Amino acid sequence: MNIPDELRYTKDHEWVREDGDAAVVGITEHAQGELGDIVFVEFPEAGDNVTKNEPFGTIEAVKTVADLFAPISGEVLEINEAIEDAPELANSDPYGEGWLIKISISNAEELDSLMSASGYKLFIESEG
Repeated sequence: MNIPDELRYTKDHEWVREDGDAAVVGITEHAQGELGDIVFVEFPEAGDNVTKNEPFGTIEAVKTVADLFAPISGEVLEINEAIEDAPELANSDPYGEGWLIKISISNAEELDSLMSASGYKLFIESEG
């Protein structure tokens, strides 16, 4: 399983990549594998504020619908419009073209509460 070292991870199987004063967020390879074929993603609007650990949208797969939880608090700067037209990108390229939203980093300390790649790997192993 691919768990890139440069990313941070949540217990909700989302990843975060720092990009200057913003954070790019997506779902992990593990999450997309568990969900199955993704058919729809419901996003917040750009300009909306999200709160750490609170739902910001949903992701719908053939077999289930799951909430998406904000890994950090901040303003939604951008949504991945490509996902609206091709939600399967979250399956085929979860760490690249399949990213979901970009959030401003309002509290950098929140990033410290996220797991490293090695911590996330241990977390997945303890779940299974």
